[in-house]
Amino acid sequence: MPRPSVEAERRKQILDAACAMIAKHGLQELRVAEVATAAGLSSGTVHYYFDTKKELVNAAFEYNFANSLERRKWLRRAAGDPLERLREIIESYLPGKGKSLRAWRVWAELWAEGMRDPALRAVNESLYGQWRDLVRDTIAAAQHEGSAREGDPEQLANMLIGMVDGLAMQVLLHARAMPQQRMRETCAAFIDQLVAAKGD
Repeated sequence: MPRPSVEAERRKQILDAACAMIAKHGLQELRVAEVATAAGLSSGTVHYYFDTKKELVNAAFEYNFANSLERRKWLRRAAGDPLERLREIIESYLPGKGKSLRAWRVWAELWAEGMRDPALRAVNESLYGQWRDLVRDTIAAAQHEGSAREGDPEQLANMLIGMVDGLAMQVLLHARAMPQQRMRETCAAFIDQLVAAKGD
């Protein structure tokens, strides 16, 4: 197995540090020098890979999303009932702790800044479409297997994703009315009552 190049590893190191800083301090407070320090590198090294802060930020969002998909790639290949796989996909996206919580915080920053930045809106459009495709295709597979009710799988996916996003924001804000367990129960109820075939 070939060893990863030093440049590829260094780039990953920088992007991982950038995501950590965005999640901890927010996008507005992000400083290239702090990213360099967190990565154990010099600012000059960071600028070697990313000419501007904006380029670094866009790459960090793409990296954050790619990591989210990579951590869940086993769900795409899992055998068995696609409806159960849908439940596992949603469970894996709950903003609990560790990498999942960090990823949600980075996404929240992207959405907030994206309202003012067309380039970030384009990043969201590209990456978010892949998440929508995953949920839609899983629902469609469940329909094909007979474990999900008939209906437009894209519409069902949009409904489910919209709910997940909204509830996750409440969890991130520590809303007393929406702790993580209630989010989990609400998402499960949606799948059981509105996606699953009757009698599933």
